[in-house]
Amino acid sequence: MSHKEHQRHKESELESPSARVLLAIESSCDETAAAVLDENLAIRSNVVASQTDIHRRFGGVVPEMASRAHVRQILPVVDEALTRANAKLDDLCAIAVVTQPGLVGSLLVGLTAAKSLALALEKPLVAVNHIEAHIYACRMHAGYDIFPAVGLVVSGGHTNLYDCASATGFELLGSTIDDAAGEAFDKVAAILGLAYPGGPAIEQAAKSGSPTTFRFPRTFLKEPDRLEFSFSGLKTSVLYQVAGVPPREYDPAGLPRSYVANVAASFQEAVVDVLVAKCLDALHRCGRKTLCVGGGVAANARLREKLDAAAQHEGFTLVISPLALCTDNAAMSAIAWELLAAGRTADLALDVSAGLVRRR
Repeated sequence: MSHKEHQRHKESELESPSARVLLAIESSCDETAAAVLDENLAIRSNVVASQTDIHRRFGGVVPEMASRAHVRQILPVVDEALTRANAKLDDLCAIAVVTQPGLVGSLLVGLTAAKSLALALEKPLVAVNHIEAHIYACRMHAGYDIFPAVGLVVSGGHTNLYDCASATGFELLGSTIDDAAGEAFDKVAAILGLAYPGGPAIEQAAKSGSPTTFRFPRTFLKEPDRLEFSFSGLKTSVLYQVAGVPPREYDPAGLPRSYVANVAASFQEAVVDVLVAKCLDALHRCGRKTLCVGGGVAANARLREKLDAAAQHEGFTLVISPLALCTDNAAMSAIAWELLAAGRTADLALDVSAGLVRRR
């Protein structure tokens, strides 16, 4: 069963103006973001400066260009977040910042800004894990404590399953051994001559196609004891379908629209089938009754449709991040309130890490 009725946390001037607030900063990849969040998990402001136009011509994120864009945008974004929230620096009780995983150069820009503010204001510094924050966005959306649960984060850089014993207790169950699902969407979109980013482009093209036209591989689908993902072979299978074996030179612009639609729909269905199946495997293995799903690919309508059908059939509670919190943003860093309550603050020696969350 789905809890669509639990919807809160729209950006607004808030119910409890006297509640404590913190500033959260996110710069893990190609979005420069800042948010002001109160202790009731309400979003006072959520500002995101996108770099999509910068990276579009390259078909993916260029790390050095991303870092330079963060340097230009970080202070204006923080200032805008404070202005929208009608908050002053002195109103803040803590500074939260994403420190892992992500592009090291990008992460360092956000961390430097956060450290500077924490030092100048003499406020606690809280390190946030980007993946855990994606899962916590489901908690914010639900409006109640959804843990323990199984968590799926599916995005351009990550496809990970977690057993979430609590709001701050995450154990990695499995991740992709090659391409993330969102990366596969981008690469297949390029094969088909569709726009970047690939996720929305594939989803749009698939609307007029048939998901049964081509039977693309579904790696590990019939291995319930294996919770890893693999999408590289699927991407290659699409390439062979379009360009032949071995691949020949071709003009993507010359592909018939109906053909592109059928390939897109069949590819999307293969990805979705694997994601749904592995979520069910994880729920059964961990004995959980709640599934929470976040990340950019969680915005995909076909994935949401099939997850909702699985929840109805299997009898588990499904909580998916609202569309506004699927892509990278700073509001999901409200998990910092849980970390503050647990006394998990950091000192100014805090560093960034490109790696995934550790098992614990």
